[in-house]
Amino acid sequence: MSSPRRVLDRRPVAWVAAIAAPIVVGAAVLVPMAASGAVDLPDKSVEELIEFASASEVDALSGTIEQTSELGLPDLAGLTGGSQEGDDEPRAAEIDDLIALLTGSHTANVYLDGDLARLQVLDRLGERNVYVDHGAETAWFVDSESQTATRIALPAGESSGAGDADHALPTPDEMLDEALEGLDATTEVTVGTDARVAGREVYELILEPRTEDTLVGEVRFAIDGENGAALAASVTARGAGAPAFEIAYTRIDFAAPDPGVFVFEPGADMVVAEKDLTRPDDAEHEDDAKGDDAAPVVIGEGWATVVALTAADGSGVPQALDPAQLTMLERVTTAVEGGRALQTSLVSVLFTDDGRVLAGAVPVSRLVEAARTGR
Repeated sequence: MSSPRRVLDRRPVAWVAAIAAPIVVGAAVLVPMAASGAVDLPDKSVEELIEFASASEVDALSGTIEQTSELGLPDLAGLTGGSQEGDDEPRAAEIDDLIALLTGSHTANVYLDGDLARLQVLDRLGERNVYVDHGAETAWFVDSESQTATRIALPAGESSGAGDADHALPTPDEMLDEALEGLDATTEVTVGTDARVAGREVYELILEPRTEDTLVGEVRFAIDGENGAALAASVTARGAGAPAFEIAYTRIDFAAPDPGVFVFEPGADMVVAEKDLTRPDDAEHEDDAKGDDAAPVVIGEGWATVVALTAADGSGVPQALDPAQLTMLERVTTAVEGGRALQTSLVSVLFTDDGRVLAGAVPVSRLVEAARTGR
């Protein structure tokens, strides 16, 4: 698929995101499509549909995306208490962002035109914008609520990249790219029923795990019948009848957007920061220099994959929380061998007593085993 459509760089910039992003975004995605007897696209086999989607060359569009999560999470309000001004430790804010992604509904406007991209996430109290210019190797991350703007210098040749925007919404195309890259014998792939998404006729691609060692039951994508772009993606839990996570365009236009939507100039009342990702000694790369202990460890493969992370300083979630937050963590998790765990319909997370965090689209028992045996 065409690289300009990758609005965001989802490389982890924080230890929580490093675990959660591959699980929630890569493994858990079902499709809110309107089936219609009037839709009868030319038949395609599984191989033909995958090739059609993979060869898609869409590099200009504008549209609105809606994302909904119904993971069966307990009430997590107050777990971190929000980030406080002057905090030296960003972990509470990282967890807040993760909780926001995993709960409720979110709406975003997407604009793409060649090397230019913009994602406008509309929050209840404000909005966040990511502006990316691949040609100029620059990006902006703008938060209207905090009135902050960060200008990011991107490394030469980066195909995407707003590092601070890791927690903004992904797009259906990004999810499909990841799914197709990871296809193997552990997945059964079929073609579903033709339907409509955002007024467009679409094919349906269905992915089902060939193992019961996962919480995921089924993954679906809606693929535009004219150009092969993914217009919707969703995931249902094993044994469930409705999606636990879904994201879809409600409006889409494949004409080039007005050039003005890609222009950003910070106002006089905004706090402006600079971030240079072209320098190997930049703060974003400090974790890489601290050794392998700070890097995520992948245990297992396929749908039963577990991602584990140990903070470079030896601390973990319990050590980063104050007493009130620890009480909240205990309320929303369950004591298990070696730590405390939370299981949703699609994702499980284990906080070990020795400071590790393990996560996967697997039952808690699988995480406990992985923490104990390393496999």
